[in-house]
Amino acid sequence: MEGERISYHESVRKVYERIKKDGMTNIWDRYQAQGLGDNPDQRCPFCQGGVRCDLCSNGPCRADVSKDKRGVCGITGDGMAMRMMLLRNVMGASTYHYHTEQTIKMLRAAANNKSPFTIKDPEKLRIFAKRFDIPEGFSDDEIVLMLCNHVETDFNRKYDEPSHIVLTLAPKERAETWRKLGIFPGGIYGEMMFATSSCLTNVDGYYVSLALKAMRLSIATAYQSQIVNEYCQDILFGTPRPHKMRVDLGVLDPDYVNVLPNGHEPFLGFAMVQLAREPEWQEKAKAVGAKGLRIIANIETGQEMIQRWEMDDVFYGFTGNWIMQEAVMASGCIDLFACDMNCCMPVDPFYAEKYKFKLIPVSQLVAFEGVRERIDYDPVEVEGQAAQLLQMAIDNFKERRATVEPVTGLPMREAIVGFSTESIIEALGGTPEPLLKAITSGMLRGVAGLVSCTSLRDSGQDVHSVRIAKELIKRDVLVLSMGCGNAAMQVAGLCSLEAKELAGNGLKAVCELLKIPPVLSYGTCTDTGRIADFLAALSYSLGGISVSDLPVAAVAPEYMEQKATIDAVFALAFGLYTYVNPVPTITGGPNLVKLLTEDCKQVTGGIMSVEKDPVKAVDSILAHIEAKRRKLGI
Repeated sequence: MEGERISYHESVRKVYERIKKDGMTNIWDRYQAQGLGDNPDQRCPFCQGGVRCDLCSNGPCRADVSKDKRGVCGITGDGMAMRMMLLRNVMGASTYHYHTEQTIKMLRAAANNKSPFTIKDPEKLRIFAKRFDIPEGFSDDEIVLMLCNHVETDFNRKYDEPSHIVLTLAPKERAETWRKLGIFPGGIYGEMMFATSSCLTNVDGYYVSLALKAMRLSIATAYQSQIVNEYCQDILFGTPRPHKMRVDLGVLDPDYVNVLPNGHEPFLGFAMVQLAREPEWQEKAKAVGAKGLRIIANIETGQEMIQRWEMDDVFYGFTGNWIMQEAVMASGCIDLFACDMNCCMPVDPFYAEKYKFKLIPVSQLVAFEGVRERIDYDPVEVEGQAAQLLQMAIDNFKERRATVEPVTGLPMREAIVGFSTESIIEALGGTPEPLLKAITSGMLRGVAGLVSCTSLRDSGQDVHSVRIAKELIKRDVLVLSMGCGNAAMQVAGLCSLEAKELAGNGLKAVCELLKIPPVLSYGTCTDTGRIADFLAALSYSLGGISVSDLPVAAVAPEYMEQKATIDAVFALAFGLYTYVNPVPTITGGPNLVKLLTEDCKQVTGGIMSVEKDPVKAVDSILAHIEAKRRKLGI
């Protein structure tokens, strides 16, 4: 691979040259090796179509709907493809909720004065608690504990006991639709059991039933896992507010001790920042010959951190998303890589050995072959654990600096990060009216929630995401960006004020008026729930119209893993036009494809769109938005 087939980003392409020179296994070569013949994107046609199953000993089986060729048990290709999709959704839901569990534990520890953290946004706490009818007149810590008890009780409801969280937070018209369809969920744990049990051989092989169960699970995840998680992190670490952040691989300076928290959970990362800002830790770093000690944000853990806390010379900047991981490690600039749950790669030990840094799992979920040292995150012990990690990094500096030649001259730029529902409303003067006016007047044609990973399928890292985003803003569609795709926007320069020059005249005028970029950095993949709450507020402001009638779209230009698939299913259940790329592994089920891309519109109001060409994809998104504008008479 070469050029943009590797990555949109110059920094990654430059470090890739070093990786190749050093003969290291890498994601680009491994991707190419998986292809058939000379085409790195071509795989087994049954696997690509989602019609291959090995769940029982009669398999592996293949299905072909055109010939009525079924699995040994009799399942059709449609059922086979949707069953595997539902199982992927269970993995996505469980991982999202694992993060939420850890957040609640940390929030409890803070309320019980057993944590280095205190409540940073008491107003957010009280507003969120009030939505659940938690009484006022108590201290912040008491309200925190009541909130934790309330949500944990809801998590543990049986699958046939309606969730109070969903009932409270979801738009009324959505809740009614879900009740009629029989997909109003119970507790998240019960829903995961219900979905997984349905996927056992000879239990549920009907693609429509499995699709509805996937929607049901996705609703539970969006409200119980995602919204609760992000709002509780806001309460603990602060609600995101716009501020500047250094981004790209140029944030790595080899003369500093560089510590990178990586994954999706920000707890140890924030604890390390707090300690590293103390003079004694900077002096410890200088005592071994470094210029100082820095915490560098990385991937989704980093995204959680940069949205909430401002940069300085200690919390220095953000690298990028997960496909950059090997490039980050091969830069020769890092001393410790702290791996919490999600987005830490099995090959990381090879890079740790070659480029002389400490690779430390900090979550019970994470393990590497050959790596024995670990520090499993504990909310009560988090400050001491952070100190251990910082000391490990400082102790590593001399050997790394003496033996590894760093890659220097890598690019760095600034992005504006930290947009949330609250900060967007604040930027609008405290009311959504200016945004609504911009939409109804036509200055903005609509809003796109870009909720994406990053993938090498069909194009290089972030290439398709950037093309889609540029095409959207050119056509006066405001983009709210989340997930690894958000890092793509930040590093590509689309989250800067200068990016307004790439926008259409209407969006450019809005950007100039409000002093915002055309792509708003809205958080991580976990913020899918947050944007659902935002759209519910827009729907209410427009007189309570159905969410499915808003001039908005969900956009996933480079989805990759299981958490992304459940986000897409939730967008369909929520009633949104949902663009996904690459082509999902369901094409071997033509009836399932028809259900998701055509018939779903009559069920929930949502519809899935699949298109490889970025211009054609945005043509379809805009056609949808314009149709909704006409329906609303704007």
